[in-house]
Amino acid sequence: MDFKETSIKGVYIIEPKVFNDARGYFFEAWKQAEFNEKIGPVNFIQDNESKSSRGVLRGLHYQKGEWAQAKLVRVIKGCVLDVAVDLRPGSPTYGQHVSVELSEDNKRQFFIPRGFAHGFLVLSDEAIFTYKVDNVYAPQAEAGIRWDDPALGIEWPIDPAKVLTSEKDLRQPLLKDAKLS
Repeated sequence: MDFKETSIKGVYIIEPKVFNDARGYFFEAWKQAEFNEKIGPVNFIQDNESKSSRGVLRGLHYQKGEWAQAKLVRVIKGCVLDVAVDLRPGSPTYGQHVSVELSEDNKRQFFIPRGFAHGFLVLSDEAIFTYKVDNVYAPQAEAGIRWDDPALGIEWPIDPAKVLTSEKDLRQPLLKDAKLS
């Protein structure tokens, strides 16, 4: 696997070595020893999966305090634009984001450490999105920021009127009004 650190320290795009032949393909999606060597030890405890249709935007979500989560995300079917926003207090890249296209074709993975808001937009007719987390979901620590906060400068490649999101995500605060701890 090729581990590429992004413009925000601690956030990585991981590209597997894919072996194709007449039967299909094979690649290692997760190898703890290699991950520990390149990024550092993260104790993933749970895998999650979602299925969404074109235009669905999930996020931007995070968990506060001791319930913060690191995530390793990838797409099994379809294509998404995946985004991580730095919410780490005192970080020189606070409020900045990294976005990456994840698809069944490129097989990229995206590592997002604790202290980030995360979300994704489905670009294909359908997407199956899977991710590992290193902490349990804690409803009392759940939080988010608006996906369309102009201060974030995220270029979502869709007409905002066509975005499909939850009522909860529509009510999230702007970054300047968010409770981060």
